[in-house]
Amino acid sequence: MAMNLPHQIGAISGAALCADAGVVPGEAPSSSTVTAVWRSSGTSNMGVSMTMNGLENGRVSPSPPFTPPLGSVRPEISLSLAAEALMSAPISTGDVPDREYIAGGNARGEEKKNGVPVYVMMPLDSVTWNHTVNRKKAMNASLQALRSAGVEGIMMDVWWGLVEGEKPGEYNWAGYSELLEMAKKHGLKVQAVMSFHQCGGNVGDSCTIPLPNWVVEEINKDHDLAYTDQWGRRNYEYISLGCDTLPALKGRTPVQCYSDFMRAFSNEFEHLLGDTIVEIQVGMGPAGELRYPSYPEQNGTWRFPGIGAFQCYDKYMLSNLKSAAEAIGKPEWGATGPTDAGNYNSWPEDTNFFKKEGGGWNSPYGQFFLSWYSQMLLNHGERILQSAKTIFKNKSVKLSAKIAGIHWHYGTRSHAPELTAGYYNTRFRDGYRPIAQMLARNGAIFNFTCIEMRDHEQPQDALCAPEKLVRQVALATQEAGVPLAGENALPRYDGCAHEQILQASALNVEGNSTGREMCAFTYLRMNPDLFQPDNWRRFVDFVKKMREGKDVQRCWEQVEREAEHFVHVTRPLVQEAAVALTH
Repeated sequence: MAMNLPHQIGAISGAALCADAGVVPGEAPSSSTVTAVWRSSGTSNMGVSMTMNGLENGRVSPSPPFTPPLGSVRPEISLSLAAEALMSAPISTGDVPDREYIAGGNARGEEKKNGVPVYVMMPLDSVTWNHTVNRKKAMNASLQALRSAGVEGIMMDVWWGLVEGEKPGEYNWAGYSELLEMAKKHGLKVQAVMSFHQCGGNVGDSCTIPLPNWVVEEINKDHDLAYTDQWGRRNYEYISLGCDTLPALKGRTPVQCYSDFMRAFSNEFEHLLGDTIVEIQVGMGPAGELRYPSYPEQNGTWRFPGIGAFQCYDKYMLSNLKSAAEAIGKPEWGATGPTDAGNYNSWPEDTNFFKKEGGGWNSPYGQFFLSWYSQMLLNHGERILQSAKTIFKNKSVKLSAKIAGIHWHYGTRSHAPELTAGYYNTRFRDGYRPIAQMLARNGAIFNFTCIEMRDHEQPQDALCAPEKLVRQVALATQEAGVPLAGENALPRYDGCAHEQILQASALNVEGNSTGREMCAFTYLRMNPDLFQPDNWRRFVDFVKKMREGKDVQRCWEQVEREAEHFVHVTRPLVQEAAVALTH
């Protein structure tokens, strides 16, 4: 996830935010250069008076003096309702062929075509609590319009809390069966997200869908099933990975629950796998991303661009940390996580652990802790993907995992927000290569966010660098031989964002063509704004350009004229969709 919407709108609608002339690239600016708009002076230190395990939270971590960095240095990156006839017969899609986005070919032995197929995310509440499709007339018109405009398919969240909400092992797929049949009728492919997280509390969450009732009951009995920070605050978005292998959910482990859900989905929709359903994105954390819930916006806990907080203080995580420390002969390192890493809204230089000079992150203790913390996340991803790989073997679908685009404070040495989220990426260590390698081992696509963002649009005092981050991820996936897919982190309908996505999807790393393109792009999100006339015109143009591919020698003016044809053809449907979605 990225910066919240008000911040993003402010950044792109006002004057460009420029870095202070005296700031050295890659270093944190002095305190005098920090913009007050982005940094609240009223932030309190949540650890002043609280204790945990007998340790005062303000105490310095068991971090020995500064030691030289380990490992090699990575390269610098980072008008009214439409006639019923339009509802009953699909509009001709002209020269829009079906695409496969498996790099190097697909399950049917076909060669991959040039261009990047575009998918569109469905509304989070596409399926109701009554297990029906929400706003059916609007959904039908919208899907028809998307396909007519050249969109390859849709992405839908398949919520654990809806399908298996009442009793363990009892699944109600009715709403999703109806929605999938609608997609099939309109010739749209589907990326199905196995959403094992809570909806509500993150950027863009427009509704609330908690975890299954019976899971919540178990968490209420044992609060340590929830991620916990050093102040004892619990996070109920996703079950703590510390109990992945414990039979804590009415006799089943969390991983078994995820596996049973995916197996039930595969059995229910086997007739659609490979033809309509072409990808299974496996949710592995908050917002469906492989990460810790280190920057929760709910209740104002975290505000952009705070560094977030480590989430390893439930008893199961602490038990594992203790064992890891004892295994290397350093039992004193296993009592707790870092206690000098600030709070959710700190900045790196405000903390002993993340500061650039002598920070604990680069000490022997820091390297031990961050290695353990990030490896626990990788192990979590590996467990779930191995199960998914077995379940969907020979089903002609691809697996994918979503990684968060944490671009703020990227220009600092410690990359603190990435570290608290579980990505061990610093000035001296590439934290995305191990993730890419893990996905490669399990045949999964690396799906990355913040593709629409440009460095100069972001607050310079927080050293945000989304473009550099995307380049680093592109290099890591290239080296690991894993396909890279993208998403925009926030709704953007302007031409600048579309142009940035076009450039990034070409994967011209460091100005050189790699011969690769993104294997797919998923557009956030289908809503009334997308179907506003100007936004829709730009979107249709964008989709057509994405499908052309970077190696096609064609005049963009010609592509734009062709796009205008689709805009004209789809106008009645778009008008209907825009009206229906607002009711």
